[in-house]
Amino acid sequence: MMALPDRIGRYSRAGSRWVQLLAAGRPDPGVRVFYGHDRVPEPGEPVAGGTAKFQRLATRFPNHPTDFSLLYLGSTWLPRDLGPLLGLARRRGIPLLVNQNGVGYPGWAGSGTEAFNRPLRRILSEAEHVLYQSEFCKRAADEWVGPPAGTWEILHNAVDVDHFTPASRSPDGGPVLLLGGDQYQAYRLELGLQTLAALLPAHRDAQLLVTGRLVAPIEPIVDRLGLGGRVHVLGRYAQGDAPAIFRRAHVLLHTKVNDPCPSLVIEAMACGLPVVYARSGGVPELVGDTGGIGVPHPGGFERDDPPPPEGLADAVSRVLTGLPSYASAARERAVELFALEPWLARHAELFGRFAPR
Repeated sequence: MMALPDRIGRYSRAGSRWVQLLAAGRPDPGVRVFYGHDRVPEPGEPVAGGTAKFQRLATRFPNHPTDFSLLYLGSTWLPRDLGPLLGLARRRGIPLLVNQNGVGYPGWAGSGTEAFNRPLRRILSEAEHVLYQSEFCKRAADEWVGPPAGTWEILHNAVDVDHFTPASRSPDGGPVLLLGGDQYQAYRLELGLQTLAALLPAHRDAQLLVTGRLVAPIEPIVDRLGLGGRVHVLGRYAQGDAPAIFRRAHVLLHTKVNDPCPSLVIEAMACGLPVVYARSGGVPELVGDTGGIGVPHPGGFERDDPPPPEGLADAVSRVLTGLPSYASAARERAVELFALEPWLARHAELFGRFAPR
């Protein structure tokens, strides 16, 4: 929960911004991007979900809250004052670009599906151009939100392959699995622990690293499964610390189903970690046939039904058998397809095209 001083500071910044915005007129020519929030996390600060890409973008295209000529919004990081902001942009002829990630669907959003998708429908209907993070994102948005009014393209997330690099040698001991990101869905955390338990008969020294915020206490599950001493909870981490965490593991275990385009996966691949994952969402587009193994499970949007832990454990064992080959292929795929510089260059092209001249 946000602390009171942080909340006061956020509202104060927003109020000051609106005073300046209402006093201004149409924007001058040039590329000045506003990401919808008065503050974008600085490099090195912890980020979650959609904020990571804007943190990277802001190093090349700084955030301009009060004199912007382009409005670039992320579907997973929409501002609280979305309505007034869109109205202002419309009146002043400021183009809207949208980075579209996931959507609400009954399997996880339940009765809140429509409420979740309503603002997404609005931004897609007003955007000049939409960047879908994966082909899966486009299909899901078409089904649950609707088609975009403007132009669109597929642009997968990116990773700094000069920062996210493999370890000089494979970690000792283990094997060590990494359950990365935030554990905000209970099934993801429990399935990761169950997979470790299912792996132990074949790999007696297996361990699991767990990062991020936990949706529920982990100790009761660890005790129930007899995993004491094998599970290491690392908490949240900043991008600067991420490569060191990846280098402690042999395999990324990704248990989320229908994940649209997780940066976690391409960051792990850039560090030479093969990925064992629930074969759904946009992850197969990222991992391909060489960067890891996807485990089939019942698909669709009506319920989240992940693969059994035994299936994931078997896939981990198969990856470990050919670990050097999988690790090399994962790194190669990240460098060839998801490097940061081409991603930034594409944004520069789009910003230059749509910014007022």
